Amino acid sequence: MRIDPENRVAQGLTGFLAFVALNIIFLLLCIPVITIGAATSALYEVMIRFSDEEKGRPLKDYFPAFRRNFVRATLLSLCLLPPVVLLAFSGVFWFADSSPLAGAAGALALLGATYLFAAFLYGMAQVAYFRVGFGQTLKNALLLPPAEPVRTLGILIFPVTAVCLTIVFPPFVILLLTIGFSVGAYATAFLFRSVFARHQS
Repeated sequence: MRIDPENRVAQGLTGFLAFVALNIIFLLLCIPVITIGAATSALYEVMIRFSDEEKGRPLKDYFPAFRRNFVRATLLSLCLLPPVVLLAFSGVFWFADSSPLAGAAGALALLGATYLFAAFLYGMAQVAYFRVGFGQTLKNALLLPPAEPVRTLGILIFPVTAVCLTIVFPPFVILLLTIGFSVGAYATAFLFRSVFARHQS
């Protein structure tokens, strides 16, 4: 028996395994923490390209994208991720207090964390899609969430849903660790392309 590599089933299996490998590589590159930005922007770059009529080879193109985006993505992540963590921690801290004022402060802190996390995702996608300066990329990242509320909600649904499912159903983490991030990046790639097409001059 011979297996035709052009067969749809074989192509689908090859694509699935590539997504799994890409997911694992992404997670390994996130372990040093400082490389989270570069790892994320590289994942977005290969997935945005792949979402456009399957252009490029995500697994093979990932490491060149990681090296190319490293400086800008790292600087952006250092600007945006620490405030996200601090605001999220503050929100949890305030919600531990039962007073209405503490509840309001907690809600504002979590809202700020969500906004800056959306800005981080936009920033990483911009690094992947455009070759513009750091200052302009940061400015655009902060302006895009309120400018594109519906698409921003769509972009945030994937990570928020993943966190919620992991909390409610812990075995879901296995799916997240094997293919969740690469599939999520591929799904949001269509939204990023739509946003950038609307605002590209």
